Amino acid sequence: MLPAKKTSRTRTRTRRSHHALKATNYSTCKRCGQAKLPHAACANCGYVNPKITLKLGKEDSE
Repeated sequence: MLPAKKTSRTRTRTRRSHHALKATNYSTCKRCGQAKLPHAACANCGYVNPKITLKLGKEDSE
């Protein structure tokens, strides 16, 4: 069965308004100040919390 009337752009876009991507929530590392994901280790220094710091191996880019 076909629709009786054409759906307008406004109606279509209003229906899809919640489909937009949400911005990623970053926090700053307390040790080095770099942006990092919350509840995750810092990619720059490996800091997680005062009790835990991960040792990061540096890769040689050649």
